Amino acid sequence: MELKIQSLHFSATEQLQSFIEKKCSKLPKVHDSVGKVDVILEVVKPETSLNKQARISASIQGGEVFAEKTCDTFEEAVDGCVEALLKQLKKNKEKQREK
Repeated sequence: MELKIQSLHFSATEQLQSFIEKKCSKLPKVHDSVGKVDVILEVVKPETSLNKQARISASIQGGEVFAEKTCDTFEEAVDGCVEALLKQLKKNKEKQREK
């Protein structure tokens, strides 16, 4: 799995990057054809609570899955995105089995 992390208009800490790597490493365990995973982190204006946005897209055989969450922290947003992607990947895998 190839992982690409982009942080728009700020630089992500090593701790945040390792957290993202750890969370995204769960994706190939559910669906073995996960190839490239793109993570985009952004601070949404205005500067209020719930302004940390994470967008994660993962390319799989025959398509792509995508999730976007906005939360108080990037960790929460990434966690929510990964959970949503895991559900999508499980559903996709079940559809492939039915074929």
